[in-house]
Amino acid sequence: MRYRTMGRLGWQVSEIGYGMWGIGGGPGGFTGWDYDVAPDCLDLAVDEGCTFFDTAWIYGRGVSERMLGDLLRRHPDRRLFAATKVPPLNREWPPRPGDTLDDVFPADHVRAYVHRSLENLGVDRIDLLQFHVWEDRWAADERWQKVVADLKAEGVIDGFGISVNRWEPTNCFAALDTGLVDVVQVIYNVFDQAPEDELFRRAEREGIGIIARVPFDEGGLTGTLTRETTFPEDDWRAVYFGPENLGPTVDRAERLARVVPDGTTMPELALRFVLDHPAVTTVIPGMRRPAHVRANLAVSEAPPLSLALRARLRHHRWDREPAPWSM
Repeated sequence: MRYRTMGRLGWQVSEIGYGMWGIGGGPGGFTGWDYDVAPDCLDLAVDEGCTFFDTAWIYGRGVSERMLGDLLRRHPDRRLFAATKVPPLNREWPPRPGDTLDDVFPADHVRAYVHRSLENLGVDRIDLLQFHVWEDRWAADERWQKVVADLKAEGVIDGFGISVNRWEPTNCFAALDTGLVDVVQVIYNVFDQAPEDELFRRAEREGIGIIARVPFDEGGLTGTLTRETTFPEDDWRAVYFGPENLGPTVDRAERLARVVPDGTTMPELALRFVLDHPAVTTVIPGMRRPAHVRANLAVSEAPPLSLALRARLRHHRWDREPAPWSM
């Protein structure tokens, strides 16, 4: 496993982290979770050198956080980094056009969930606290700035970050101007390359850590989807891969398959693409089976992409606009 520096926070974290939405279970997420297998997957990840784990209260309504807390206690001799997120008060992902800071992150709500997360994780200090949604129209409101600054001053959190809404990588620049944001979590993959345009350059310039999420485009970059693929109604992917998105995704994945080198899988290539950008601190694939853990973490040992292959992958960029099915 290779390690990278988390911007100005200075942490050395595994360049492949663990996204803990899928194993958390619960409504509104991914079906197919297995609470008996999940601890084995997490322990295996630690054994393979993973040190960065990204969770949120909403993942299983605390279940994923408690899993991470158990993992921390099972490995007291390892420096593992725990990142979690405060859910929006109104439970809207992403925020609606008229939502105010009071609707989403009032100070008392932020504090209540920070302490709930501390209890679930079984720690007295959270490495990285993130807001789970964001709109830059709130950036000038001093109330969120004060609660974040106070939590840092009190020693309750070490770093603060924002999880940027889908396909809106610059919808955080006003927040970055405050100097309070240490890390930005953003969707970045072979299809979704827009963070390279502006966000990554600013992050490198200002020492902002970058967490790259959704490296497989919710499964679109695994090469396993067909035009007949369906998901259970209570699975998030049933919405994401509705008629507006499934066909175009399969078409693009089929074109991408033609440039996957012999001896390489599409998921491996997808992760190598993300890691090839120096602004990325860590990428957080979801992993619900030991085989997924082994395959994904092994990619850290792969060589950098050739310039020719990187150039071919750039032609697979897909600029999309947020739409009801993408929320």
